[in-house]
Amino acid sequence: MIKEKAIEALKIEADAVERLTERIDDEFERAVQAILDCSARVVVTGMGKSGHIGRKMAATFASTGTPSFFMHPGEAFHGDLGMVTEHDVVIAISHSGESSEIVNILPVIRRIGAVIVAMCGRRDSSLGKNCDYFVDISVEREACPLGLAPTASTTATLAMGDAMAMALMAARNFTSQDFAMFHPGGALGRKLLLTVEHVMHSGEDNPLVRYDKTAKDALFVMTEKGLGAASVVDEKGKFVGLITDGIIRRALGKDNSFLDEPVEHIMTAEPLTITKEKLAAAALSVMEKHKPRPVTVLPVVDADRNPVGIVHLTDLLRQGVV
Repeated sequence: MIKEKAIEALKIEADAVERLTERIDDEFERAVQAILDCSARVVVTGMGKSGHIGRKMAATFASTGTPSFFMHPGEAFHGDLGMVTEHDVVIAISHSGESSEIVNILPVIRRIGAVIVAMCGRRDSSLGKNCDYFVDISVEREACPLGLAPTASTTATLAMGDAMAMALMAARNFTSQDFAMFHPGGALGRKLLLTVEHVMHSGEDNPLVRYDKTAKDALFVMTEKGLGAASVVDEKGKFVGLITDGIIRRALGKDNSFLDEPVEHIMTAEPLTITKEKLAAAALSVMEKHKPRPVTVLPVVDADRNPVGIVHLTDLLRQGVV
């Protein structure tokens, strides 16, 4: 009984969502265009379960390039209608179209001059008759065995709200970089907004050694800075190469006479480098794709080949770029 009822509920809700494709008509397109033409904000309002869906819709709109907020219709009737301006679009959600809290504020919204988009199950309802654009969210039946609790209807409303948000995203050419801008605290934001400058070791923490210093001197620098590498510079401080503990280990496998020779004899003369304004994700990509094997450090240089820092793989891991 439990499994059967659960499966039945999912099938009813899935059917309700699938039927929404038939409602993506010219009026839906005009409603989306009205939002695109809006010079202010989208105000979403709904009562009860519709209100919960409305809050999610407003959050989705706001995070995907459409300035939006939720207005509780009860509070709106007692002063919050001051949030609405003539330049706004109001999306009013009511499955029946007769929710008293919604119906009561319609005349005031009309007087303010905002555009009204109804998300409703009945075009002949009070809401359906007093809107500029009607988006049909009707369902044949609820998943509730009693036919009372909003289930399929709220799922359909949520899905239609997502459909509107995705259509708006496409119309605005909203990119992943735009998305990251509104989600700077998330993993995507870190990947898309964090630059090399934010993660590199610079100043006193940037390991440097002159090309005419010995490999032993370079080893001391690398040990002191703890990064397993050091940028090699010429007498003018310009970047000319990279020395790593891996290079020294491989040289030690032959003999140790090189330790007293100039570091330029064993350094990598043309290593991979990156500039500080590049994305940290780009640094990770460069390090991972290096052939014949990935590298763990990446010198950071400016346009004049001055070594301004160095990035280590662990820095990228620590910042959640990986």
